[in-house]
Amino acid sequence: MRIGAIEAGGTKFICGIGNEQGEILERISFPTEEPEKTLEQAAQYFQDKSIEAIGIGSFGPINLDRSSPSYGQVTTTPKPGWAGFDFVGYMKRTFPVPIGFDTDVNAAVFGEAKWGAAKGVDSCVYYTIGTGVGVGVYTEDKLVHGLVHPEGGHVLIRRHPEDNFGGLCPYHGDCLEGMASGPAIEKRWGWKGNELSADHKAWKMEAYYLAQAISGVILLLSPKKVILGGGVMHQQQLFPLIRKEVAQNLNGYVASPAILDDMENYIVPPGLGDNAGLCGALALGIEAVEPK
Repeated sequence: MRIGAIEAGGTKFICGIGNEQGEILERISFPTEEPEKTLEQAAQYFQDKSIEAIGIGSFGPINLDRSSPSYGQVTTTPKPGWAGFDFVGYMKRTFPVPIGFDTDVNAAVFGEAKWGAAKGVDSCVYYTIGTGVGVGVYTEDKLVHGLVHPEGGHVLIRRHPEDNFGGLCPYHGDCLEGMASGPAIEKRWGWKGNELSADHKAWKMEAYYLAQAISGVILLLSPKKVILGGGVMHQQQLFPLIRKEVAQNLNGYVASPAILDDMENYIVPPGLGDNAGLCGALALGIEAVEPK
């Protein structure tokens, strides 16, 4: 089976071809521009690939309600030209094959559940911390959507006592994304995260914010694995700082050995590395052909 996969990010599109074993056979990437121009490039890539389905993990917010006339559309994004755009409709008109569609971060958590760090467990959450902050939720062997879909990047958090930064989120100011995304780090400190030293105080502050959100999701959803990906998490020194903060926040209340004794194998980087999103899109395409 040859499946097309699209990891549709707000900055770049990654398109690839894979199979039902989760193997990515080839890929391309190009900048995310206005919808028609961007999807025309994607369509040209897939045109002669003999694909049997397409899986799409898209930046959002998006409409995932299949009973809605606007299913498959991008909704309230500030990305120029994309708000209200019928993403799925465009692809269906171009390729008459089954199409799986979800958020980019739900795709990533799905890929990790099938082939990555959460393989073999029936629940996990995936945080991507980069240009924005997103959260994908997988529980009882299925993706969580609910009213729209999880938007855990916009949960409200307590401000660090030494932080005077106002936050970057255009909707909420100092929510998690507004305080802990890559652009927030750069705006606060005047340097990109990868330009800061590993012992810079930025990382303790970053861990403080991320650990608040992770502690909350542990208490609310009780996931069996927490996976942290995205460009900011390439700073490996963050993992021990976050684990320590989470342990302090929970203070022994969640009486599981995974948290009390084995945090290093509980809060982890993606098993699929930077392929999590594209592999997840592949999994969405496979599910569109073979729904549970």
